[in-house]
Amino acid sequence: MNTSTSPTRTDGAGSASKPPASQSNWPSVLRRPVARYALLGALVVGLAFAGIAIFNNRPISVEVAAIEPNVPIRVFGLGTVEARVLSKVGFEVGATLVEVAVDHGDRVTKGQVLARLATGEQEAKVAKARAALAIAEVNILKSAANVEKAEAVLAQRIAANARKQSLAGRDVVSAQTAEEAARDEAVAKADVAVAKSEIETAKAQVVDARAQLLFEETMLRHRTLVAPYDGLVIERHKELGTVIKAGDPIFTLIANDSHWGLAYVDEARAGFIKEGQKVDARLRSRPLDQFTGEVVRIGLESDRVSEERRVFVRGSSPPSRLHLGEQAEFWITVATLETALLVPEAAVHGYDGRQGKVWIVAGGRLRQQEVQFRHRTEDSRLEIVSGLPDGARVVTSLVAGLRDGRSARSSEAPAKAVRAAEAAK
Repeated sequence: MNTSTSPTRTDGAGSASKPPASQSNWPSVLRRPVARYALLGALVVGLAFAGIAIFNNRPISVEVAAIEPNVPIRVFGLGTVEARVLSKVGFEVGATLVEVAVDHGDRVTKGQVLARLATGEQEAKVAKARAALAIAEVNILKSAANVEKAEAVLAQRIAANARKQSLAGRDVVSAQTAEEAARDEAVAKADVAVAKSEIETAKAQVVDARAQLLFEETMLRHRTLVAPYDGLVIERHKELGTVIKAGDPIFTLIANDSHWGLAYVDEARAGFIKEGQKVDARLRSRPLDQFTGEVVRIGLESDRVSEERRVFVRGSSPPSRLHLGEQAEFWITVATLETALLVPEAAVHGYDGRQGKVWIVAGGRLRQQEVQFRHRTEDSRLEIVSGLPDGARVVTSLVAGLRDGRSARSSEAPAKAVRAAEAAK
């Protein structure tokens, strides 16, 4: 019995009957759940990336600006009602307040008596000054009489001296007597000169007395307070019986028709404001009413803290009654654009007050373009004046997906709708 085994066949036929190991393993690998899930996940991710790429590169719809006609450019300013002529009036002297003739809200006319101080002491000073003037005037008469007396004495001494000098020449009187006569004549001449100088002194005293009387009468008039102009009493500061000092305010007055508005405007918006421009105003107490006026003055000095410029407005149709200090809103029309291309400021990148970048649609593609601006509307839209290529349209709202080179479909946004949307924001 042959127990030997046959040798294993290793010829070509035998080797061709067995598949390669790598091929024979794939079916078994695919039959594993983990492998199937991994392949399915890779397929899903690939499809997702493909979908995102297709979605991101689809033509995007954007709204573009349209040219608008007759666009008013208005600058807003918040301010108050003020008075161009406002005075705190009072007495130039101090005393007790004994009469108050007007009160808050009264209309007064120029020269009307407003109040009076106690006058007893000052009236006595006036009477004393008048008496001093009367004395000075009498002294003039007395001095004139003294001159006449001195001149008469002089005439007598001249005659006596001439007679004695003649007698002395004939030795009728002594030489000493003749010398005394000459001396008496010289003294009489000096007395006349003194009498005449006393007249000039008396005249000067009259002038001084009149000036003193005028001063005391003026001080007496200062105890009566009168209105410096036609106006309205805004406030009364003192009551009867108060002892006041010189310069203490008794009333606050404003001149008739001197109300005006004081608007504070941001310096960045104030560059186009000029005198004579139309202004629309609204008072806080009357929000439903609108008043008109014009710019009459622009402050030459801005507020260094708030960086605002002061603009004064005179109303052409003010209400019948105004209240100083009341808050008011002002809209100043600085220009009216016949045609304008406007873009919301929110759609501008890097705006520096003069230029910035906007998204435009040119040739059906999006790209950013630097443009220059001039005016800014009250609803924060900017007027494009240069830098825009021919045929390009400006995107008015920033939406997701804006990027250079992307296809875009543009549609004009109605001007009113744009303004309403910006106002809502």
